[in-house]
Amino acid sequence: MRTYYVFRSSTTPELRGFADDEAGENLPTDQGPWVLDHRIGPDDEWNLDVSRAVVAAGIIENGFYLWGPINRTAAWHPVIESDRVEGTAVFDPRGTQIGTIKRLLIEKVSGKVLYVDMTFGGFLGIGVHHHRIPWDKLSYDKDLEGYRTDVTEAQVRGAPAFYGDDQVWPDRKREQELRDYWHDIPRGPI
Repeated sequence: MRTYYVFRSSTTPELRGFADDEAGENLPTDQGPWVLDHRIGPDDEWNLDVSRAVVAAGIIENGFYLWGPINRTAAWHPVIESDRVEGTAVFDPRGTQIGTIKRLLIEKVSGKVLYVDMTFGGFLGIGVHHHRIPWDKLSYDKDLEGYRTDVTEAQVRGAPAFYGDDQVWPDRKREQELRDYWHDIPRGPI
């Protein structure tokens, strides 16, 4: 288990930044300056409203994890490259990060993005969970610089799991389970 350092933003006091180094060197400077609030050791009680696994995943993916209201002004671009979507945070309706987009799943014939493979949990890449959610359940939030969804973390965890990088559509039965879970209708040949 890791030691986490919890920082408070001087400009947005409700915003917390988690890092795995005491200096918080990877925390975004545009949200700072950052003040060390407290340290959570491996044996200390975790009594925060955010999952330790989600924080760990954020630190692994980005070098930090932000929790709370994020005050960002972002340039608006109507088109985005797929590699810029991959690694982007996904937030629930309250603005809490519930995962990260690993990849887009694109229907070959139409070229439409059908699903995203979202990851969360795990530690140092072990035990990371992959679940697919429909692309149309995400909307870009330029203030968060991430995707917002009305889907809860519990709903994502309940979705049919995605196993391994080489099994995009393992079989028709699992594909149908995914559509049934999200009340999805076929969008064309797959």
